[in-house]
Amino acid sequence: MAGFALGEDRAYWISWFNLPDAKRHEFFTWAYESYVPKVLARHGLLWGALYASEATGGFTPLGGGGRISHKKDPKGVPAGDRYIMMFGAMDAYALADPTPDEFHAQLNKADSKMLALRTDERRNIMLEEARIEGPGIIEVMPEMAPAPAIQLGSFNSGAWADEEEMAAWYARWRLPSLTALPGCVRVRKLISVAGWAKHACFYEFTSLQAREEHFVHYEKPNKKMVKWSTDVVRDTVHAPGSANIAGRVFYVLKTNT
Repeated sequence: MAGFALGEDRAYWISWFNLPDAKRHEFFTWAYESYVPKVLARHGLLWGALYASEATGGFTPLGGGGRISHKKDPKGVPAGDRYIMMFGAMDAYALADPTPDEFHAQLNKADSKMLALRTDERRNIMLEEARIEGPGIIEVMPEMAPAPAIQLGSFNSGAWADEEEMAAWYARWRLPSLTALPGCVRVRKLISVAGWAKHACFYEFTSLQAREEHFVHYEKPNKKMVKWSTDVVRDTVHAPGSANIAGRVFYVLKTNT
């Protein structure tokens, strides 16, 4: 499996949510100065990051669009997607003991008030199934830092019988094909421990511009792979707003990493 990589951060707590515009900068400051450091004080946590999603229509979907139908948005799944808070950890149980709800119940009143600004929040705890590193890895310092721009898809397969084909597609084509893509920092295929979405793919880029320039249409010269990708992706059921294209607001690394 040449081209696949390993990292110390192998588990992820991902929260998607919305914020009132008038309070977002206050939330950003609190999250950076208070909330994220408290999460990172837990054993096994390695980094935290906040991303702001690009507005719908502000980016080009992969392949130019048409693969994902959001007419199938799942009922009952919270629709927050404007902001994404992520934490990287050594293993999933570092994120489950305590659980997010148990951890939040221990916060003081001031922190709880700020946390309550989030609306329509959903979350997943996920494990890394596989990762590759691209040429852009040399531009990210320190190396563990989550990249300045991401694409994060969170979804379920259309049917359980499709999942072996999806795994083969990621293993044989999607991940290996990005190891030489300019601007690609990393790609991590994730699988869920807890939360609505069973699958996620976490793409990292040196910039939103690099994603737009090099990633969006990169399959076009290979018609066979365009068809395979379309066949795999077409029937997936994505979370509201997925796949999110987002720019980094901030990141924090644990001081001893």
